[in-house]
Amino acid sequence: MDDFAPHLGLEQRLAAELKQLRAADLYRVRRAVEGGHGVALTVQGKPCINFCSNDYLGLAADPRLAEAAKRSLDASGTGSGASALISGYNREHAQLEEELAGFLQRPRVLLFSTGWAANLGVLRALLKRDDVLVADELNHASLIDGGRLSGAEYVRVPHGNLGGFGRALRQARDAGRQALLVTDAVFSMDGDLADLPALSTLCEAYEGNLMVDDAHGFGVLGERGQGSLELLSHPAAPLPPPLVHVATLGKSLGAAGAFVAGSETLIEYLIQRARTQFPSRTPDAQRKAMNYLLPHIRRIPHKLTRENFVSDVRDALKIDSALLFEELRTAAAQRLASVRANNDAPISETERVLLRALASNDPAHQLAADAISQHPQWVEGLIAAELLEALAHA
Repeated sequence: MDDFAPHLGLEQRLAAELKQLRAADLYRVRRAVEGGHGVALTVQGKPCINFCSNDYLGLAADPRLAEAAKRSLDASGTGSGASALISGYNREHAQLEEELAGFLQRPRVLLFSTGWAANLGVLRALLKRDDVLVADELNHASLIDGGRLSGAEYVRVPHGNLGGFGRALRQARDAGRQALLVTDAVFSMDGDLADLPALSTLCEAYEGNLMVDDAHGFGVLGERGQGSLELLSHPAAPLPPPLVHVATLGKSLGAAGAFVAGSETLIEYLIQRARTQFPSRTPDAQRKAMNYLLPHIRRIPHKLTRENFVSDVRDALKIDSALLFEELRTAAAQRLASVRANNDAPISETERVLLRALASNDPAHQLAADAISQHPQWVEGLIAAELLEALAHA
């Protein structure tokens, strides 16, 4: 018998699954980007307008951050050599944790190499098999994976359904079980915000705990850029901090890494039990860049209006918004007519998403969907919907 037969069998299964992904139009392809990441990109040799970046403040290619990182590379090299609990915890790490804690007005902060590592590490460390994890159905995949790997009972609640959250928390309390309600603050695929004040109230009423992942709000939302929690808190009714506050450094702050903010007890426990913070740390250069940047975030005006947004986009892209809107309206009408005329043809998953958007009465959805399908030189992304809606009403 061929010694490699079992391996060939597995490879055949993988090949069959890849074929199914292609047939369903779910096959993912990486695009090679050249140079820096900004509004304008060069993707596989072609100039593109970038609608899908998480670089919300345009800092990923900021020369000041690059210079700060270079200085750290010269001083400490490219790697930490060990985990934080051995010899990989440098002065820059400690300073950044202190800066972040002060910025968010929380007792402690613990750094992780990625947001995924933070969520997996936190959920596996905090939850036991008898516990209950109550999760919004649209949570990020890292929260889903972390919850399932924790071994706790996983209760999936329809998106934003406060009644469902309340029932799950009440049932856990009545059964004498510890419950952790986990939610994104900003749901990146739809752009809506969790009702954090209501979720906080439910947790207080039913003796649950709250974990918030503010990856897409931190650095952008709120008067000082502290994120969704600041945005949704009011002086007359301040929003109490969640037990666990997760955010990343790789989106609005234009670098890499993530952190967990919380109490002294929480952070000390995670240092002991969160396995995903054990591997070798990311280079000090990233931390040095963040140490340089964080004080400046406080001085960025975060009250962005729709008018300012449209004006900035016009200036950056040098486009005539009225002409663009008419062009896309015509293309959308042609696309919809073509789909209706060929409704017997097989429809892929991508086509199904486009059809749903095109059938919507919301012109922003229609135009965004058509922009993605008809203009391949545009890197697709959901921010196109907000952009086109803003331009349409400019």
